Amino acid sequence: MNADGKETEKTRIKPRILSGFRDFRPEVMIPRERMIETAKQVYRAYGFAPIDTPTLEYLDILLGKGGDESDKQMYRFTDNGGREVGMRFDLTVPLARFVAQHSNDLGLPFKRYHIALVWRGERQQFGRYREFMQCDFDCIGSLHVSSDIETALVIDDLLHSLGFDRFTIRLNSRQILNGILETVGLLDKSVAVLRSLDKLGKVDRTAVIEEMEEKAGASRTEAENILKLADLNGSNQQILRDLEPMVRGNEVGETGLARLHAIVDGFEAAGANGARIKIDVSIARGLAYYTGAVFETVLDDLPGIGSVCSGGRYDDLAGVYTKQELPGIGASLGLDRLLAAQEKLGMIPEVQTPAQIFIPYFDKTGLHQYLKLAGDLRRAGLRVEVYPEAKKLGQQLKYADRRGFVVAIIQGRDEFEQGVCQVKDLRSGDQNEVVTDDLQVLVQHLNDLLSVE
Repeated sequence: MNADGKETEKTRIKPRILSGFRDFRPEVMIPRERMIETAKQVYRAYGFAPIDTPTLEYLDILLGKGGDESDKQMYRFTDNGGREVGMRFDLTVPLARFVAQHSNDLGLPFKRYHIALVWRGERQQFGRYREFMQCDFDCIGSLHVSSDIETALVIDDLLHSLGFDRFTIRLNSRQILNGILETVGLLDKSVAVLRSLDKLGKVDRTAVIEEMEEKAGASRTEAENILKLADLNGSNQQILRDLEPMVRGNEVGETGLARLHAIVDGFEAAGANGARIKIDVSIARGLAYYTGAVFETVLDDLPGIGSVCSGGRYDDLAGVYTKQELPGIGASLGLDRLLAAQEKLGMIPEVQTPAQIFIPYFDKTGLHQYLKLAGDLRRAGLRVEVYPEAKKLGQQLKYADRRGFVVAIIQGRDEFEQGVCQVKDLRSGDQNEVVTDDLQVLVQHLNDLLSVE
């Protein structure tokens, strides 16, 4: 109040969020959580165990590990204790620190998955944000090509489990690229060259050549020769044959070529669809720490959204933290980008509740019966919501339809006295009377309804 005893208008803060950051409504969080749970199930099926690491790391832990671009995009500040800290820009660098710090207790090889938020101050665009969730899986401590093959298999199972049948796992090797660069005398500029090469497909060919000239010091002829890699096409076996003369006599390149052979053969030997993996010598992955096989997964029906699951081998990353050799390989599911793709492809149902069964509360004297029925059904493994106050049945059913419930269980005074209920399929409108005194019968009837898409 002011001096005259009158109320003054309260100063209000405009509700808003930073660019590149988002709120998530229930209809977004429900499929988001479903995707995370699916990823966990796939990772666990291969023996990957969960870990977590801090959001903040000492700045020197993060700087220089992902390259100049990642350093520029990193959120960093001085905390209250005067320490220089950074917010993690991915989950792989914290993993390398984690394993170097705890390797004696973990045992090797160590297989982990980590699902958490990361931050990059990059330009916002469709399917790309400044705060986003990564769903990583990695194997640390093995150099064997079987780990490379398993990485491809996990990616394949992951995309298939999430409801995609039309996707391509693009495969390449940094060893092949480095071998070719060494042959043409550009190995010392490999980071700049490969970062430029990785932009092919995102910008036109001329722009990539000009960037190689400017940032890597390559001549136009050298840049054009490197881009000839992108022209290799045909079957995987044809591309492998075409690469042989390009790496012949270079040990690193020949090693990379042999591993590509092994990955493709092992992928098919495991029973996976060989048509889903495609050697693409133009992909390099922008991060500086990759040393061997690299993967990018694109959706055949929405290639413009970019890679939805990427990764590769990084045999030297932990070397900045420990003398122990800790080679690693893994990949990350681009959860937010994949959700954006699912939404664009119409794969996400409009549901605002995780519960499937709705119990309207319209008999004012029946609250205890409603609560008991809901409790019995939850104990039977079903997800049930009871409306919180007595209102007209029609009004509550409109609420249920808007929220996306599948089934409504309707009971008034007559149903209570007869020991029955009306089970209504909210999708079709069909309604059946079911005895509630025999819970097993009711549960079976509900499960049958819920199993029908």
